[in-house]
Formats: sequence, structure tokens, C-alpha cells
Amino acid sequence: MPRLSIIIVTYNSRADIERCLGSLTGAHAPAVPHEILVVDNASSDDTLSVVRSQFPGVRTMASGGNGGFAHGNNIGIRHTAGELILLLNPDTVVAAGAIDRLVATLDADPGAAIVGPRLVGADGHAELSFGRMISPSAELRQKLLVTGNDRQWPLIASMVERMTQRAQVVEWVSGACLLVRRREVEAAGLLDERFFMYTEDVDLCASIRALGRTVLFEPAAVVVHLRGRSRATVSRAADAAYRRSHVAFYEKHHPRWAPILRAYLRITGKM
Repeated sequence: MPRLSIIIVTYNSRADIERCLGSLTGAHAPAVPHEILVVDNASSDDTLSVVRSQFPGVRTMASGGNGGFAHGNNIGIRHTAGELILLLNPDTVVAAGAIDRLVATLDADPGAAIVGPRLVGADGHAELSFGRMISPSAELRQKLLVTGNDRQWPLIASMVERMTQRAQVVEWVSGACLLVRRREVEAAGLLDERFFMYTEDVDLCASIRALGRTVLFEPAAVVVHLRGRSRATVSRAADAAYRRSHVAFYEKHHPRWAPILRAYLRITGKM
């Protein structure tokens, strides 16, 4: 039985899936016994046929519709058996040894239930892939850091670089690559499917922390993240999904702020 289950939820990911799976198979495969399951959310391209023809050792499932990122991952969790689960985006390329390093980090800390790697862009610049629990003040800080880092403002870019070089306990890590213990994700009730796209990773980390477990960031494990590639052709729909998830998150975690957020989004024409 595999110790690790790698779950990749795809939606029109033909442009990325070969690169992603290539970094996980053959000579690049993790040493830990593992299985890989690709769950496809009703892609209209040939994502599944590419996986089936080029990666016969990878299991595939069609979800039967596009129920969102959380829904697809929950299907994958229910159809795998590993004691550890790696949620992985198709627009990632995993560096050699990165997954084994994440597993070793969890093994070394029995109190931790989730660990995330250092994500970098195609240009090698670090992505701010962790942060404080979403709240109005934390969002402002995170958006400033992310925007400044994306635009490579020298002061902020250097700050993010320093932040992402240090192993630390954090409040959440990005779902683009997130390793979690099965017993904790099942105790948390799996991913909350009210979040169609975005914030489901922050919510999952909050649920795990509520169980008394910690979330870790491990910079020695590096994963390239080609952000937004899988949703580039549906940006309008993706933006609408983000807004819905954003509001749903506040309704769940900060209900007194939810009406204010809705009003702000209406005034700014974003909802």
C-alpha cells in the first residue's frame, strides 16, 4: 500500500500536465512509496487522454462535472489510501527530492499536520505561498506583499525572499502544493466545498489548526509554480469564482465583516 497519495485536480490542463507528471515519474519519482491520481473536472481539452497515453502508471478519474477545486480533491482523497496526501496543482514542476523533504519534515514533527514548500515562479523568484489567517488587516498586508513581489519592487521583493528562506510555523500554506496527514484532513471533514476556487487552502489549514495541530513552511523543498496557467482561458469565470469564495470565507470565519465585504464588492463593481 502506498504511504503517499498525490492528487492532482485538472481542468483544461493539457498545456501543463505533461510537465507536472514528468517531474513526478521516472527518474524524478519520489522515493516514498506513492500513488498518483489525476481527477479531471470535465476538461474540454484532451487532458485525460494525454495522461492515459503518456503516463500509464498514473490513475485517472473523471469527476463528472466541474464542482471546483475542493470537490475534485475530496473525490481524490476518498479514492486513495495513503496515510499522507499531497494536493498538487497541475501548473507545477516539482524539484528532485522536494516531496521526500516535505515527508521528512512532517515525520520529524508529530505535532504538525500540514507542510508546504517554497514555491517559485518560472523566473526563480519566490512566491509568497503562506501567510496569516485571512482577515481585513491580514489581506491588506498580504496583497501589498504579493503585488510588490510580483512587480519586483526592490524593498518588498527582498523582504519576500528573506521570508521564504526560513523554515517556520505559519497559519496557512498554498494549496498549489500542500502535504497533509490523512487522519487530520478526514477529522476536519475534508475540504469545504462551498469554496469553488480559492481560500479552500486557508480554510483547511484553519480547520487543522483548530484540531490543535500546526502548519509548517519548509523552504528546502522547492516547487516551480506557473501561476494561473490552468485558468488563463477562463479568467472572467475564475474571477467570479474567487469573489464567491471570498465572500463565503468571510461568512464562515468573519460573519460580521461579510456584509461590509459584499457592499464593497458591489460598489467597486466586482460582484
